[in-house]
Amino acid sequence: MAELHDLNARDLAAAIRAGDTSPTEVIEHTLDRAHEVGARVGAFVTLTEELARDQARVAEEKLQDLRRQPGSPVPPLLGVPCPIKDLTMVAGVPLGAGSAALGGYVAPVDDGVVTLLRRAGTVMPGKTTTPELGLPAYTEPDVAPPARTPWDLSRSAGGSSGGAAAAVAAGVTPVAQGNDGGGSLRIPAAACGLVALKATRGRISPGPHRVDGIGLATEGALTRDVRDTAAVLDVLAQPWPGDHYHLPGPATTFLAACDRPTGRLRVGLLTDPVVSPDAPVHPEALRAAQRAAGLLAEMGHEVVPAPVPFPAERWELFMPLWSVLALSAPVPPEAESALVPLTRWLRDLGRQVTGVQLAEAISGMQLLAREVATTWADLDLVLSPTLAQPPAPIGSLRDDADPAADFEAQKAYTPWGSVWNIIGAPALSLPLHRARAEAGGPVLPFGVMLGGRSGTEETLLSVAAALEDAAPWHDARPPEW
Repeated sequence: MAELHDLNARDLAAAIRAGDTSPTEVIEHTLDRAHEVGARVGAFVTLTEELARDQARVAEEKLQDLRRQPGSPVPPLLGVPCPIKDLTMVAGVPLGAGSAALGGYVAPVDDGVVTLLRRAGTVMPGKTTTPELGLPAYTEPDVAPPARTPWDLSRSAGGSSGGAAAAVAAGVTPVAQGNDGGGSLRIPAAACGLVALKATRGRISPGPHRVDGIGLATEGALTRDVRDTAAVLDVLAQPWPGDHYHLPGPATTFLAACDRPTGRLRVGLLTDPVVSPDAPVHPEALRAAQRAAGLLAEMGHEVVPAPVPFPAERWELFMPLWSVLALSAPVPPEAESALVPLTRWLRDLGRQVTGVQLAEAISGMQLLAREVATTWADLDLVLSPTLAQPPAPIGSLRDDADPAADFEAQKAYTPWGSVWNIIGAPALSLPLHRARAEAGGPVLPFGVMLGGRSGTEETLLSVAAALEDAAPWHDARPPEW
C-alpha cells in the first residue's frame, strides 16, 4: 500500500474499512506529520491530539460494530483525518479566528459542518491557520506563523483557508474543511495545487447555529482530487431545520455525478480581469486557462469568448457588505487596538455605512446576479484563471502602512473569484497547470476556475472529473513532501 499520507480521502477510508490500516494508526501518523511537516508550512494554529485520539478510538469501535453486523451502512469517511478551519466552532476547542483580539474564546458547540463531518466518520487533528476574521486573500496572522505553499516556502498558501490548503498540499491530511466568502477556498487551492468548490448559495446550510446573512459565504473543503470534493459535498449538503434556502439534491449523489456524461456544453473563456480591470495577468495563468479550454474543446464542448459580466465599478457594491461583515465580528471595544490595520480599516468603513446603504447594497447584489445571468445566459460554464498571478510571496500583499493599498492588491491578485460569491453560483478551482513563474524559479501551480449556473454542481463536477482524467495531477506533488 502507498504511504498513508499519499492516499486520497476515499482510498484511505477504503483501506481502513478493509483492515489494511486502522484509525489509530492513521491519526498517529497524521499527528506526527502535523508536528513536523505541518509546522514547516504553518498549517495549524491548534493541535487537538487527545480529542483526535478519542475520535479514532470511537471510529475503531464503530468498525468492530459494523463487522458484527454485515450490511450495515458504513460512514463514508470513517477514520479519515480532517482538520477544521479556525473560523469554525468545535465544542471545547479554542476559536481565535486568526486574531489577538479574540484570544481566550472557547467554542460552546460544534458548528453544523463539524457535526456532519463527524457523522461521516472523520477525525479532527486540529484547527488550521486563518488570517484575522478570514478577511484577506493571504494567511499571515499576527497570532501564528504564515501559511506557506509547499511548492515554495517563500510564498503564501493564500487565504483565508490557507492553513487548510497547506495541510492538504503538504500531505498532512487528505482533506481539510474551509469556507469561502470571496474566494477563500479557491485562492488557496490555486496557490497550493488543490481542488476546491464554492457551492451554490444555499447548497450547504450554515445551520443549526449560524444563519445565511447576506449569503456571500459558504462552507466547503480542500482536497487533492475532484471525486474527494464531490464526496465531501455529499456529506455537507444536508438540510437543517429552519433553512432559508432550499435546493433540489443531486439525481443520485454528487460523487456519482463525476462519472455521468454531460453532453456537449457551451463554455465561455474569460481572461479579462473583472473586479480589477488593470490587473496584470501572468502568462502562465493565461496559459492554464487556455490549456483547459483546449482540453474541453477536444472533449467536444464548444468554447467561445465570454464577455466581462459587469463594469468594474459595479463591484464596489461589494464593499459595504464586506466592511459591515468585518464590523459585525464580536470584537470587545477594549480589544479593537489589537486588530491588524486591514481589519481596523474595514471596520471603520463599515461604521460609515448607513442602514439604507446596506439595504441598497444587498438589493444591488441581487440585481447584479440577475444581470450576470442574462449576460451569460447562452453559456453553460465560464472558464477563467483562478488567480492573476502565481502564489504571492509572503508579505507582498499585506500592507499595514496602507490598508487601502493592501485591499487593492488583493483585488488585483484575485480579479475573478468574488464574482461567484456575489452572484451565488457555484465555482471550483482545479490544479490543471504547473510552470515556472520566472526563469530558474521553482515549478508552481496555476489554477483554473470553472463556474456554472446556480444549482449546477453536478455538471461542474462531471466536467472537472473529465478534465482530471484527461490531464491527471495526482502525481504532481510538491517536491520533498
